[in-house]
Amino acid sequence: VKAALCVPFEIEGGGHGVVYHDNSHKKDCFEHFDMSDLVRITSSLADYVAHVVRLNRQLEKKTSEKLTRLWQSNASEIVSEDRPMLEILGQVDQVAASDGTVLIMGETGVGKELFAHRLHKMSTRNDRPFVVVDSTTIPETLVESELFGHEMGAFTGADQQKAGRLELANGGTLFIDEVGEIPKSVQVKLLRTLQEKSFVRVGGTSTLHSDFRLVVATNRDLAEEVAAGRFREDLYYRINVLPFTIPPLRERKKDIPLLARHFLVRYATRYSRPKLTLAEEDEAKLMAYDWPGNVRELENVMERTVLLSTGEDLDFRLPADGRSVSGSLFSGYPTLNEVQRRYIEIVLESVGGKISGPGGAAEILGMKRSTLDNRMRKLGLR
Repeated sequence: VKAALCVPFEIEGGGHGVVYHDNSHKKDCFEHFDMSDLVRITSSLADYVAHVVRLNRQLEKKTSEKLTRLWQSNASEIVSEDRPMLEILGQVDQVAASDGTVLIMGETGVGKELFAHRLHKMSTRNDRPFVVVDSTTIPETLVESELFGHEMGAFTGADQQKAGRLELANGGTLFIDEVGEIPKSVQVKLLRTLQEKSFVRVGGTSTLHSDFRLVVATNRDLAEEVAAGRFREDLYYRINVLPFTIPPLRERKKDIPLLARHFLVRYATRYSRPKLTLAEEDEAKLMAYDWPGNVRELENVMERTVLLSTGEDLDFRLPADGRSVSGSLFSGYPTLNEVQRRYIEIVLESVGGKISGPGGAAEILGMKRSTLDNRMRKLGLR
């Protein structure tokens, strides 16, 4: 270096910076600058940096407010008269005020996210964001970026800096749904973050800190996943601090008519059908069904019932009504997802529940085992 220019400046609202440039070819390359020129340059730069900082703060505030509004709009009361379920709710309320990591286990559709909402609502962080990460909806290659964020240019398509979900959850609750789906390469980084409460964005060098309460959920047996080598043992012990298992709907039959009436009122009000009521024979029909999709399936059935009912008579179209392909697939003008769900059920029944291998459901459907597993989870199938 033969010449160097180094001019400090101060940013409005706090913070300092330096304009630095060096030259290895000439000694007198900066002599034509006078003090007024340098002051003008650094002043303009300081104004620009201050403007960027203000925009970033406004964006973070809007994101936080949006996430809080989203949590408030999605939050629902958990409805139950089942004694074991009420005991679990009491335990959840008891630990809500702590910052201990909570692991919620249960089949697809039992309402694990509602329990996570309840934990947040009952905690001291309830005025801060409730940030959701659904691992099943994020491509495997983007999970790390979604969790930790990325810097501009970190990978193809990263045209701007992005804050990750961990960063957005600062001060609030981070809920990771289906934590067992997180790739093992990302599990290492997540474990380190949980231990140190700090992380680095993808492609970044600066260490960031986030104070969040972690709640995770899974429909898998994580102990089995650890034994099979698909989930890190150290991460399993780190998140298995306060475990809760939500029983499936078929094990709490008393809640079926209670939930059915709850959803009936909700959708009858939404679709202006206030005269619809649940009769005893309707309750008996609902109680006789096994509800493999749990509460989510019951809610879908009640919404469809409200929409298809005429007058004051409820028109139930349970998936178990009829088993012929022509009768069960298309009865009641089902949605495309419902048609897929019914057809997969029929194929599984025809092969005795065999999913992979020769003659298995995956082979008949022309799908990979992993693809069929993901599709079944999304459709509420066991």
